[in-house]
Amino acid sequence: MADLVRIVPYDPAWPDEFEAEKTRLERVLAPWLAGEIHHVGSTSVPGLGAKPVIDILAEVRSLEESRAAIEPLQELSYCWAPYKAELMNWFCKPSPDHRTHHLHLVVPGSQAWHEELAFRDALRSDPATAHAYEELKRRLADEHTLDREAYTVAKTEFVEAVLARTLN
Repeated sequence: MADLVRIVPYDPAWPDEFEAEKTRLERVLAPWLAGEIHHVGSTSVPGLGAKPVIDILAEVRSLEESRAAIEPLQELSYCWAPYKAELMNWFCKPSPDHRTHHLHLVVPGSQAWHEELAFRDALRSDPATAHAYEELKRRLADEHTLDREAYTVAKTEFVEAVLARTLN
């Protein structure tokens, strides 16, 4: 059975969990990296309640080339899925039903790269926006406890509004 969609209070251990995973990923992704590995998503925003899943964005030279990382990433228990394949190579760990990590391989300067970093930075720099986002996430988690995709889609309007303010 898949994990329920649930929002938990901010855990100050999340940044350390990201750093440990980043170290493991740097070794495996070295042949494809074109830049940094970033902590993104709600667990990267101090004080923000979140699903207890560490979201990671790794900058790679190309999506096509980085598909060769699918097999080596299995060493770290990452599972590849063809989710938004035109924007990223997407992985979850340890399984689609129970996730502790999401990994997005993206090209620096791409739409996905800009949007993920801009949204994270907007939440980090504006406590009112972060608070409103957490309230929305809690409400949507209650409404879509058994449907992760519906939960994600329901956040789209909020995310797009923040990005419109941030990227324009």
